Amino acid sequence: FAEENYGMTGLQYDISTIGEVGPRILALLPEIAARAEETEAARRLPADLAAKLAAAGAFNLSKPASLGGLELEPLDFLKIVATVAEADASAGWCVMIAVTSTLGAAYMAETAASEIFGADDVVTGGVFAPMGKAEDQGDHYLLSGQWQWGSGSANCSWLGGGAMIFKDGVLQKFDNGAPYHRMLFFPAKDVSFIDSWHVAGLKGTGSGDFSVENLMVPKDRSVSFVGDQPRDPGALYKFPLFGLLALGVSSVALGNARAALEEISNIAINKKTPGGGRSMAQRATVQAELARATASLGGAFGYLDNAIGGCWAEAQGAGEISAKGRANLRLACAHATEISAEVCKTAYTLGGGGAVYSSNSLQRRFRDAHVATQHIATAPAVFELAGRILLDQPVDMVML
Repeated sequence: FAEENYGMTGLQYDISTIGEVGPRILALLPEIAARAEETEAARRLPADLAAKLAAAGAFNLSKPASLGGLELEPLDFLKIVATVAEADASAGWCVMIAVTSTLGAAYMAETAASEIFGADDVVTGGVFAPMGKAEDQGDHYLLSGQWQWGSGSANCSWLGGGAMIFKDGVLQKFDNGAPYHRMLFFPAKDVSFIDSWHVAGLKGTGSGDFSVENLMVPKDRSVSFVGDQPRDPGALYKFPLFGLLALGVSSVALGNARAALEEISNIAINKKTPGGGRSMAQRATVQAELARATASLGGAFGYLDNAIGGCWAEAQGAGEISAKGRANLRLACAHATEISAEVCKTAYTLGGGGAVYSSNSLQRRFRDAHVATQHIATAPAVFELAGRILLDQPVDMVML
């Protein structure tokens, strides 16, 4: 498990120069890869691995610098998450979720943000979807709810849950008439965890349900990513928030697909064709399929890299980020996730009968890739959303 084995061959994902965090994460990759089966069997990221990633700074990539975070540019965020996902997609996913949850710190008052996100090794998580109900009681909310897809939550000190806001039993609304919802953060010790994560792929993410009942949450521990403006003026927090979440999903997908390509390439070079004496690498069909997959994955990254660059340039300027810039980013993320799944399918298919065994990681790469495509941030519906922008049709910009 030499560190050089985790370079994004052809895509040039080099994290060794990303501050101190890059080399620290590189040093952890051999152990993350070696324990991938253990992680999947446990259906969660082992607590000691989560602690090592936290100590390396892996969960601070997007945390505001004012709180001791790294506040990395989006492309560096992609590179780090993708590289962890090369070792194990579930570990990469847990990093991505923990990192994106820290974006809430940029919207909170400094005191509350420091309380929740201030520790260098804190692990946070949560679910944006407003599956909860919060009753406005003056200086706090009374929160009840159950949230699905609580990735990495077992290792978290704080969790967030989206909730519809009620006052005197009446659902509150934004100025445009849409239901008013916020994401509320609360200590993980106040949460009930539900063993619901029995799934096809990304098994090691521990993405089970969690719930709270009549929990008092101070108002300053809540944010509205739709209605509030970031308190922190950094360009990262002007960058499309839901685009950054989509970027995290596609980063996991890209790293997972790159690892699948590397593995099937090694198999092709070393595996002999039954009865023929030739290696798989000498077969024209294998050569062509691997070449097409490599080109597809490289093209998807190139398009995504361009979309990130466009949005990042706008985020650093004085004006708002354009609708087309936002749509292009979301489209590139969805495209990269979809192409990554196709690449994993190619690697799995070329792996032949051996790939169906649980001891062969190609089947895990295949399963993980196809769960990533189901995330709402990169799901097929995103293509329709982007298409509406490209064709100058009306669209709700709130979630773009």
